[in-house]
Amino acid sequence: MLSQKYRFHSRGGVRYVYQKGKTIRTPLLSLVYTPNTRHHQRFGVVVSKKVLKSAVGRNRIRRRIYEAIRLELPDFTYHQDCIFIVFSKTTMTMPFRELRALVHTLLNRSIHE
Repeated sequence: MLSQKYRFHSRGGVRYVYQKGKTIRTPLLSLVYTPNTRHHQRFGVVVSKKVLKSAVGRNRIRRRIYEAIRLELPDFTYHQDCIFIVFSKTTMTMPFRELRALVHTLLNRSIHE
């Protein structure tokens, strides 16, 4: 699980990223990111009720993405606030390697844009 240090603690930070951030879209996930002035990154995962009605399923998707982010953290040293938005419930059943590769790709694209 991703440490509390790397998560958002208020809605104000999330709102700022939505308003000022840039977006990278894929069919399953979207990444909204913006640079920050802190000495570490912050991440958030948003899974809408439109994607999956069950809270248990939404939380499972959220935990899987947080774990993929945690494994990518040692390679990702840029100071950004990132929010992953889930568009498809297939992220709950897809193999974890594919999900981690998708997260890795989105994070790399955010660095190079």
